[in-house]
Amino acid sequence: MRISARADYAVRAALQLAASRDDEPLKAEAIAAAQDIPHKFLEGILNDMRRGGLVLSQRGGNGGYRLAKPADSISIADVIRIVDGPLVSVRGVRPPDLSYTGPAEALLPLWIALRSNVREILDGVSLADVASAQLPEDVSALTDAPGAWANP
Repeated sequence: MRISARADYAVRAALQLAASRDDEPLKAEAIAAAQDIPHKFLEGILNDMRRGGLVLSQRGGNGGYRLAKPADSISIADVIRIVDGPLVSVRGVRPPDLSYTGPAEALLPLWIALRSNVREILDGVSLADVASAQLPEDVSALTDAPGAWANP
């Protein structure tokens, strides 16, 4: 699985909004500077997030962006799906829409299992979890697995 720059930036922007005090709107420029995200790229991402119902925008001198709902009710998966679409796809196709024959037949259940695990992790972690550095115990445990931090 590959996390796109767009998804990474979107999650980081959402986390910046989640950490905002008093639910005050943050300007895109402030989010971009705080997270080292190219401003123009971020504007497009924030617009997608607004259209997807994750953020609200407010115009004017005190304007900016804020989360549309509490950070504990927005999963990391919600953010990624808004900006990138399905969490797992093969050649741009969702696994249930694929079919294989012969020795490749077992690929389909493999892709489905992969999607299931990705969903379990990303749907189970909220913006509030990450912003508070309090990942769910089952997710934290995965980082303790031998080789978790190694690049083979």
